[in-house]
Amino acid sequence: MAEFRNPLIHSFLCNDPALVRLILRDRPGDFPKSDRLREGLAPLLGNSIFVTNGAEWARQRRIIDPAFEGGRLRDSFEAIWQASDAALARLTPGEIDIEPEASHAAADVIFRALFSLPIEHDIAARVFRAFRAHQDAQPIVNLAAMVPLPRWLPRPHSHRTRATAAQIRGLIQDLVAARMTAIRAGTAPADLASKIMTTPDPQTGRCFDAREMVDQVAIFFLAGHETSASALAWALWLLAAHPEWQDRVAAEGADLARDFTAASGLKATRAAFREALRLYPPVPMMVREATRPETFRDRPVPKGAQLVLSPWHLQRHQRLWDRPDDFDPGRWDTQSGKASARDAYIPFSAGQRVCPGAGFAMLEGVVMLARITAAFHLSPGHRAPVPVARLTVRGRDGILIRLDRREGNHREGA
Repeated sequence: MAEFRNPLIHSFLCNDPALVRLILRDRPGDFPKSDRLREGLAPLLGNSIFVTNGAEWARQRRIIDPAFEGGRLRDSFEAIWQASDAALARLTPGEIDIEPEASHAAADVIFRALFSLPIEHDIAARVFRAFRAHQDAQPIVNLAAMVPLPRWLPRPHSHRTRATAAQIRGLIQDLVAARMTAIRAGTAPADLASKIMTTPDPQTGRCFDAREMVDQVAIFFLAGHETSASALAWALWLLAAHPEWQDRVAAEGADLARDFTAASGLKATRAAFREALRLYPPVPMMVREATRPETFRDRPVPKGAQLVLSPWHLQRHQRLWDRPDDFDPGRWDTQSGKASARDAYIPFSAGQRVCPGAGFAMLEGVVMLARITAAFHLSPGHRAPVPVARLTVRGRDGILIRLDRREGNHREGA
């Protein structure tokens, strides 16, 4: 554990599985998400489930969770497969920056799953372009997230950040309005957006209104696009650097049928993707706040202290993992290590605030990783990537991979 304080902020980096368990699993109500997080993301996410706490968060979760229940994954498989087909058609041999391609593919998945629209649809394409601009404009930590400003003081978001956030929300508002019209007319497809819009809170009987739905779609797109793109890009690069695991994943992908149940057979691919999430967690840090005085590891923690949980540090901790910096998907077969993965592996957070789309993200990442690797032989580019924390973990100068088409291994549209 590390403590940091200055006249403006008092924070603790809690890099201990016992503290992670206490904060996320045992007493989550005592450690809500920090309002500092809301300050940084408010222009885009509004009052979405990602930033709310308490009763409001619980109400939102009661409406959203049914859309991501186990049976719904089967309904989303076809969207993932179609987006994979489209990605394979776009990829060409040669050295490329895989990050934009992964972003394109992940955005395609989320639009097909949410609104039954391919990324080529005009509004979907405009949202995607605006998100790329917002990603570049928004650091993971900004002044609003670090300094406790009075609520009446205007927030120091850049003009570019506000502009891209407003553009994204305006486009999403158009999609939500069109879908609500289709729902009333009885012509809406049975996708995630329709499910969420028509699910009432079991306690109050009230559904999300249009503004609330815009907030939720913004975080679905951010979480389902930015994080999935980051995970897929790093997973592909890791396979490019480890040919023995690449061959195993390619063999599984070559045999994969267009059937939801077949995805359960992607054992090596799932292990490789889990290991990529360990080494390059898309969300490298989370911030909670102490609601009352605490004592952590014999140190006093005052009320209002910021508690930083870092999957990046926790999942590479030398005391918790054997060879923590090595890419070793085999560790997930044996569970060999110095600590239980339950408390030392939190790429989707943990406890009651675990990401509701974790199952969806795993299915998407594993299927796309298998199919791309089956279609192309991967090798590292001429420059190794340098990870940096923006909204998600990205390559400072991209993630370069060389693609060479595998003959006879890709079953187009199988």
